[in-house]
Amino acid sequence: VQLVESGGGLVQPGGSLRLSCVVSAFTFSSLTMSWYRQAPGKERELVVTITSAGGSTNYVDSVKGRFTISRDNAKNTVYLQMNSLKPEDTAVYYCYTNLGGYPLWGQGTQVTISS
Repeated sequence: VQLVESGGGLVQPGGSLRLSCVVSAFTFSSLTMSWYRQAPGKERELVVTITSAGGSTNYVDSVKGRFTISRDNAKNTVYLQMNSLKPEDTAVYYCYTNLGGYPLWGQGTQVTISS
């Protein structure tokens, strides 16, 4: 099983990005998926989780109202729409799931917010 993120980049404050994570698992529709991020010198933190049924939970307070998680089970893909980006959102963003007790991470995608 592989998780492959894409969509990161360099944007100015106030801009938007949409991250994607494609999961190579036929059981994708039954998986709870999460986005984490790790800023330089900081611990990795949970940004948001989406259940198999599409319910989103656990938005970290700092992104509430600005980030939206969604999923397309037909495409085995989970998305993170990020709006009104701030310099403090700069981090490597990781896709995560747990498959049968095994934690699985993507390789990460760099998001840099700078003018």
